[in-house]
Amino acid sequence: MVATIRYEDIVKVPKALLHDHLDGGLRPATIVDLAAEVGHELPTTDPEALGRWFVDAADSGSLERYLETFAHTVAIMQTPTALRRVARECALDLAADGVVYAEVRFAPEQHLEQDLSLDEVVEAVLAGFAEGTAQAVEAGLTIRVGTLLTAMRHAARSQEIAELAVRHRDAGVVGFDIAGAEAGFPPTRHLDAFEYLQRENFHFTIHAGEAFGLPSIWQAIQWCGADRLGHGVRIVDDIAPDGALGRLAAYVRDKRIPLELCPSSNVQTGAVASIADHPIGLLRDLRFRATVNTDNRLMSGTSMSREMSLLVETFGYGWKELQWFTINAMKSAFIPFDERLRIIDEVIKPAYAKLLA
Repeated sequence: MVATIRYEDIVKVPKALLHDHLDGGLRPATIVDLAAEVGHELPTTDPEALGRWFVDAADSGSLERYLETFAHTVAIMQTPTALRRVARECALDLAADGVVYAEVRFAPEQHLEQDLSLDEVVEAVLAGFAEGTAQAVEAGLTIRVGTLLTAMRHAARSQEIAELAVRHRDAGVVGFDIAGAEAGFPPTRHLDAFEYLQRENFHFTIHAGEAFGLPSIWQAIQWCGADRLGHGVRIVDDIAPDGALGRLAAYVRDKRIPLELCPSSNVQTGAVASIADHPIGLLRDLRFRATVNTDNRLMSGTSMSREMSLLVETFGYGWKELQWFTINAMKSAFIPFDERLRIIDEVIKPAYAKLLA
């Protein structure tokens, strides 16, 4: 059965994506256009070559080096027009890849160089997602985009960004996140923001357990109260070779805390040595709430279909496993339960039922 799963078939099946960065998913041609408008110097102005440059630069094995590639994308996302365009194209690209639900995150504080307010940044991005969603529908595609606002963990604006997220919760912002280099910047530095979000009954995820290990995961869950773990791949450090779970791993599994796993990205940043070495296979076998994600489509030269295709090739997965990952993600989304259930029952399950039959 696995041999019949072709890439073009994977593109057609409905997918749910929880961990995707807006500034890590631009079209290379768009970067060239917008850079020319603002006079930003790029490594090359050939879109195809630029796309290769981003992937090569991100293939460093270091999270810090990986994050440096964002200097070019963030630099050209500083006006309402640019932000709207990037968000619109993001929604269209995801829809074309068969993604029916996506949560896309970005850090408003990184888009203020042209004197926009935080609210204006968010409004531009939300408008772009709305335009892209509408254009996708016109093209016969369906996608629902939820926005996550990210605070940078090395900065001191998390409370401000948390309040910004809550302020726009009825306009399309569905959650909050902190991101950036983990080492030296524990999530507990932002406790005020997380306690505020909990009082507001608002959802949040935390980048944890990617470049740093179990203490980062433990703090994110037990001190900060994260609903999900951004990456969380290092939870494997609490699993013995015979599959026995340590107390933290058992807690994460038993509480059904979703893991936003990003296989290709994890290889690039050195979190794992290869796709074959990625613990997603073990975590699935042990029935963790594992999900498959893209992280940064530009830097990894990837898509949801490519990530799923890699799992099919590496672990021999069939449609049953791909459906399992997809439903896991949809169950873990930050939108209301009835909306999640509708997408699972009316979109995801019927499509996979035809393939499984």
